[in-house]
Amino acid sequence: MVSKSYSNLLELASGEAPSFGRIGRRIPRIMTVASLISDVDDDPLESACSEDMSSSSVQRDRIIIVANQLPIRAQRKSDTSKGWIFNWDENSLLLQLKDGLGDDEIEVIYVGCLKEEIHPNEQDEVSLILLETFKCVPTFLPPDLFSRYYHGFCKQQLWPLFHYMLPLSPDLGGRFNRSLWQAYVSVNKIFADRIMEVINPEDDFVWIHDYHLMVLPTFLRKRFNRVKLGFFLHSPFPSSEIYKTLPVREEILRAILNSDLIGFHTFDYARHFLSCCSRMLGLTYESKRGYIGLEYYGRTVSIKILPVGIHMGQLQSVLSLPETEAKVAELMKQFCDRGRIMLLGVDDMDIFKGISLKLLAMEQLLVQHPEWQGKVVLVQIANPARGRGKDVKEVQAETSSTVKRINETFGNPGYKPVVLIDEPLKFYERIAYYVVAECCLVTAVRDGMNLIPYEYIISRQRNAKLDKVLELEPSNPKKSMLVVSEFIGCSPSLSGAIRVNPWNIDAVADAMDCALEMAEPEKQLRHEKHYRYVSTHDVGYWARSFLQDLERTCRGHLRQRCWGIGFGLSFRVVALDSNFRKLSMEHIVSAYKRTTTRAILLDYDGTLMPQASIDKSPTSKSIDILNNLCRDKNNMVFIVSAKSRKVLAEWLSPCEKLGIAAEHGYFLRLKRDAEWETCAPVADSSWKQIAEPVMKLYTETTDGSTIEDKETALVWSYEDADPDFGSCQAKELLDHLESVLANEPVNVKSGQNVVEVKPQGVNKGLVAKRLLSTMQERGMSPDFVLCIGDDRSDEDMFEVITSSIAGPSIAPRAEVFACTVGRKPSKAKYYLDDTGEIVRLLQGLASVSEQTVPL
Repeated sequence: MVSKSYSNLLELASGEAPSFGRIGRRIPRIMTVASLISDVDDDPLESACSEDMSSSSVQRDRIIIVANQLPIRAQRKSDTSKGWIFNWDENSLLLQLKDGLGDDEIEVIYVGCLKEEIHPNEQDEVSLILLETFKCVPTFLPPDLFSRYYHGFCKQQLWPLFHYMLPLSPDLGGRFNRSLWQAYVSVNKIFADRIMEVINPEDDFVWIHDYHLMVLPTFLRKRFNRVKLGFFLHSPFPSSEIYKTLPVREEILRAILNSDLIGFHTFDYARHFLSCCSRMLGLTYESKRGYIGLEYYGRTVSIKILPVGIHMGQLQSVLSLPETEAKVAELMKQFCDRGRIMLLGVDDMDIFKGISLKLLAMEQLLVQHPEWQGKVVLVQIANPARGRGKDVKEVQAETSSTVKRINETFGNPGYKPVVLIDEPLKFYERIAYYVVAECCLVTAVRDGMNLIPYEYIISRQRNAKLDKVLELEPSNPKKSMLVVSEFIGCSPSLSGAIRVNPWNIDAVADAMDCALEMAEPEKQLRHEKHYRYVSTHDVGYWARSFLQDLERTCRGHLRQRCWGIGFGLSFRVVALDSNFRKLSMEHIVSAYKRTTTRAILLDYDGTLMPQASIDKSPTSKSIDILNNLCRDKNNMVFIVSAKSRKVLAEWLSPCEKLGIAAEHGYFLRLKRDAEWETCAPVADSSWKQIAEPVMKLYTETTDGSTIEDKETALVWSYEDADPDFGSCQAKELLDHLESVLANEPVNVKSGQNVVEVKPQGVNKGLVAKRLLSTMQERGMSPDFVLCIGDDRSDEDMFEVITSSIAGPSIAPRAEVFACTVGRKPSKAKYYLDDTGEIVRLLQGLASVSEQTVPL
C-alpha cells in the first residue's frame, strides 16, 4: 500500500516541481529544474506500482547505485563539432564496487551527477548515451542549485559538523542556513525523481551512498513503501553532543531510518548514530544473533558495520604497468640512490587531514633526532581540495609556509627534508611513491575511512618486475610501516600500525622515529598481518556482504502490511502483521449493542492516562466514563495496573462497582466494598532485604533514577536519567539482581525505563483468567470481551483472551477485542493511536450504556 501523504514538505522549498511521469523502462526523461522544488501530492498513476513495471527479460538481480557523482569522466570533443567523450572513472569506488560484485551475478545502474556542466540543449543526447553505453542515469542540476546544495549545505554545514567542527563563531563558517537546507532537500527530491523513472520497486535494490543524499530514503519510501533500500555513510557520524546542535537533526535521522539497512565503517560511528536515535527519537536497539537492529514503527532497520576495501585487481594491474616501473626507477634515483629514506603522506588539502600537524611532527623529529637530518625526506602529496572556501585557502597558506620554514632550517644544497607535491598526480605515479616509501603517515584529525594505508600495503607487496627495479630478490620478505591517526575509520582494522594522536606532535615524532628504527623482522610481521586482512577484505567482499545483509533484511517485506504516516520529512512507514488493524468505533459499538454479557479490562498508565503525564490521577471525565460503564448490569469492568492497591483505591474511590487489580494482578477486588484477594499464594517478601540495597547502590550512581517500594514488588525507574547511561545501568542492575536473587521465588524483568522484581507467576494474564473463570462460574460466560493496554506487561492479557476464544470460558461466537496503544508489534489484533482515542471509544460505549440503563 503506497502512502498518499506526500504533501507540504513543511514548506521547505519554493517554486513548482513538474509532476512525475508514468514510470517505465523507457529512457529517463530529463530534469531541467531551474528553481527549488516544492512537495506535491502523489500521482495516482505512480502509486499503483505494479502493472507498468514489468520485470526485465534479463533474470539477474538488479541494483540501483545512487551517489552524488557518477563514476564517469566527461570531456568535450576537441574539434569544433558539439559533443562529449565519456569514459569510466577507474578510481571511483562505485565502479570498483560493480567490479567486485561481478557482471554475471548482478546488473548495476548508476544514478548521479556529472562533474561537468551539461547545457540543457545537450542533456537529452547525453542521457541517451550514458544510459545505453554505461547504464548511467545522469541527474542534471542548475548550477546555482548545485552550488547551494554541494558547496553550501554539504561542504559548509554537514561535512564540518560530521568531522566534529562546530560553527562557534561566524568566522569559522558553517552556521545553519535554511535556504541551503532547502536546496539540499530539493536536490534529494530531484534524485528521487530520476530513480522513479528506472526502478522496478518490487525487484530492484537501491543502494544510496554518503551524506549528500541522507533525506533521499524518505522520498523513495513515500512512493514505494516496500522498496529495498540500503544506505552507507562514508564519513564519520559524530557523537550525539555534536550532532544534536544541527537544527534539522530529527528530520535527517528519520530520513535515514527510512532505509532497511544502514552501513558504517566502524562501530564508533554506528554507536554514535544509535545514541542519537535513542536520545532524540527514544528508539532502542538490540543485537540478535550478531545482527544489530532498530525497531522503527514495526520495521526492523538493520545496522551494518564493515569498512570498505580497495580494488585488488586494479592496484595489481597498475603495479604491472611499464609507467609504474619507470616512475619507481626515477624515484629510486632521486631518493634511495642518494641515501635518502622516504616517509610519505598522501592527503586531500583540507582542514581535517592534519597536514600541518604532520609537518610540525617532521620538524620535531629533525630537532629531537638530528641523526636523521640529511637522511629522511617527507614527501607530502596534497590532492586538490574537494570543497572551496576560506578554510581551504588557510590550509594551503599554512602548509606552504611550514614547508618553507622547515626546508630553510634543515635543508642544504641537494637536500630538502620536505617535498610538497600540490599538483594532481596520475594514479600510477602515486602507486610508485607507495612502492618506494619506507613508511606511510596518515595523521588526519578526523576522517571517515581513508584507503591510503590499504593502497600502501598492497603496493609494498610489489611484484617480480618491481623487485628487479628495486634490486631485491622476489623471495625477500616484504615489509611496510604505517603511522596512523586514532581518528580515522581504517585505524581499528590496522592493528599492526603505530597509532597516534595527531594533536600530540611529540608522540607523532616519536612514532616516526620508531618506524624508522624498527627491526626488519618486526616490519615484515606487521606487513604480513596487514596484507592478509587487506587482500581478503577488498571492495568486492564489502559490497557482497552489504548486499547479502540488505537482501536478508528485506525478506519479510511481503509478509507485512505497510502504510505511510506523517508529513514532509517526518514521513515514515508503519509495517505490521497483515491481520493487525485499527479498532473501528462503528465496529465495536455495533458489537457492544448486540451483546449482553461483557468483560472489559483496561490498563491504567499509558492507556487511560498518557505515559508522560506528571499528574497520573484520573480526570473527572475518566471517572464519569468508568461509572457509566459500571452501572450497566451487563458489564464487568476491571482496571489492571502495576500500581499499588493503596494508590488505585484512593484514585478510583468514586467508582463503586469498578473492579481493580493492583501490582500486575497480585491484589484484586471485584468492587469498592469487597475485600482484597490475592491471585497467588501470599508472598514472602524477605527477598527485598537482598534486592533493595542493590537498587540503592544503582540509584546513588545514576542521577535521575528512583526506587518504588510496593507491597509485593520493587521497581527501579530511570525515566528521568540520561537515556544511554540509564539503559546501561539497567542492564547491569538486571544481571546483578538475577545473580543475587537466583534462589528466591521472584522474577526480575526489565520494562519501559524500569527494572522490576516481583513474585514468580504474577502477571496481568492471571487477572484475565480469574475474571473469565469467575463469570463462567456465575453462568455469565461473556459474549463481548474488550482488553486495552499499552506495554509489554499487557501482552499477557492479550494472550489469555485470544487463546480463550475456542474455550469454555467465553461464549461461542463471542466478540473479542484485544487492543494495544500505538501501531507496533503485539499479540493484540487491534490498535488505537493514543489515550485520546481510547477515551473517545470508551465514551462512545458509555453513551450506549447510558441510553439502556434506567435512571
